[in-house]
Amino acid sequence: MKLNFRIGMPLLVLSLLALAQAPALAEEPAAPPYTVAEGNNVDAKTFEGWKTWRAMACERCHGPNQEGLVGPSLVNSLKVLTKEQFVTTVTNGRPEKGMPNFGGIQSVVDNINNLYAYLKGRSDGAIKPGHVHKIAE
Repeated sequence: MKLNFRIGMPLLVLSLLALAQAPALAEEPAAPPYTVAEGNNVDAKTFEGWKTWRAMACERCHGPNQEGLVGPSLVNSLKVLTKEQFVTTVTNGRPEKGMPNFGGIQSVVDNINNLYAYLKGRSDGAIKPGHVHKIAE
């Protein structure tokens, strides 16, 4: 079978152009890094993040409900910060704004993902303000 390239080539080009202009398939949103039941019952890792928050007394600057005091509202900040930006901020601090670095504190380094999960859950509105409890396993 012999193809007529004068006819076939424009059709191929048009097909490729149509594919290139087709809307991209929507990606599935990533699963949240936390699990919450009934507002204040969280998975074990998120619970460890909350305990790290409490142990470091972060509420002194960011408020008991993470809504800000002398430091910014983390409920709002985690709506725009990437996880990488969060980790950098916590580990390096923001000395020019009065935030110390926590990169030298092993419990924070060991629980940085858990701390992020807790604060992201608060920011997303999935975790309610106040004391949290670990979901029974």
